[in-house]
Amino acid sequence: MSLDLSTLYLVATLVAVTLGGLLLFFWRQERIAALGWWGAAYVIGGVALRLWTVAGALLGAIPTLVLQLTGFVACGMVWNAARVFHGRPSNLLGVGLGAAAWAVAQFLPQPAGLSVILGAAIVAGYAALTASELWTERRRTYQSRWPAVLIPTLHGVVLMLPILLGDVVQGIDGAMEAGNGWVAAFAIELVLYAVGTVFIILMLVSERTVAAHKNAASVDPLTGLFNRRGFSELTERMIRREATAGRGVSVMIFDIDHFKSINDRFGHPAGDEILKLFGCIVIQSLRITDIVGRIGGEEFAAMLPCTVEEAKIAAERVRSVFAEAAVHVDDEAIETTVSIGLASGAAGAEVQALLASADTALYQAKRNGRNRIEVAAGEEEPTSLDRTRKIAAAKPKLPVRELMQRIQNPEAAEGAS
Repeated sequence: MSLDLSTLYLVATLVAVTLGGLLLFFWRQERIAALGWWGAAYVIGGVALRLWTVAGALLGAIPTLVLQLTGFVACGMVWNAARVFHGRPSNLLGVGLGAAAWAVAQFLPQPAGLSVILGAAIVAGYAALTASELWTERRRTYQSRWPAVLIPTLHGVVLMLPILLGDVVQGIDGAMEAGNGWVAAFAIELVLYAVGTVFIILMLVSERTVAAHKNAASVDPLTGLFNRRGFSELTERMIRREATAGRGVSVMIFDIDHFKSINDRFGHPAGDEILKLFGCIVIQSLRITDIVGRIGGEEFAAMLPCTVEEAKIAAERVRSVFAEAAVHVDDEAIETTVSIGLASGAAGAEVQALLASADTALYQAKRNGRNRIEVAAGEEEPTSLDRTRKIAAAKPKLPVRELMQRIQNPEAAEGAS
């Protein structure tokens, strides 16, 4: 049974160009640079392949060489797309390196069959580099990483089979028929590779989009800090992690003093600048291992894997830096301060219990004159929410119901500050 190579390569070309057009369409819609590289690589490579297989013998040596070089550049573009997708800069030199190697080889004396080996090696090399780019991605573990690595790896292996089995192929009677068999296999594999790669590309883009949406739902757009949801999720993880090592954590709640008056006098844009300034100061004053979030209007919170004594030092650093900072509106400096409530918990303490205890201390700081730090009295190690509720209920100045409302719905408590 003979294989119609022309038909096989026509199918491969149509598939590559169609999928490339699809990727370019998504690139225009989503403005993801990697999709543009992938789409252009498929279209350029598909067109070059078709022209080479149909009219290569009629075009002459130089036009044929140009088509071959274009195909190798397309392979390099696929590798470069993987780099760009993961935030690495384009490597235009690397994109053209394979084509340059092929061009130089054409003007050198070559043993029989060396061109085929070199061409397969170049394409397989780009496939290996693509797999390597996907494998070394460290920022996020995608579920599709394994197939994303496996597909280009298999592509490279298939391309290298004639080289690895060269002695076998050369020993077959009718070398041309054997060669045609490999060419047919390449055409079929090219179609499967193109379809599989696009499937993986769309999967990667989809997972990244979902991750971006999830991140947006956990981040405060004004300050760039975690919002209440993101803060709660991360602090739960920190508590579990520290509990496995038998360590406790400390929690701070920050409330910017007289913030409502600032908004009333200078306007909400000035208030927003104050919030952004405080967010920057907290991030710069605490460690990278600490978790910081904006949990309500002018209320911020932080969880630190340390003792209450260490946390108090960090809190004082935030307080003093913010007290010396200012936002300027119409050449007028707006100076304000922050009150801080601090609590710590033993291994496995509940997040809500710690926040409730820290909020009680924050209320005490407000009542004692603001611009100060208060540590929850007798609450250095609240181990359960029930215990915190009992202690908070004993404080007539702040009933438990109001306390929990402040934690669960801080926006409703803004006016009370």
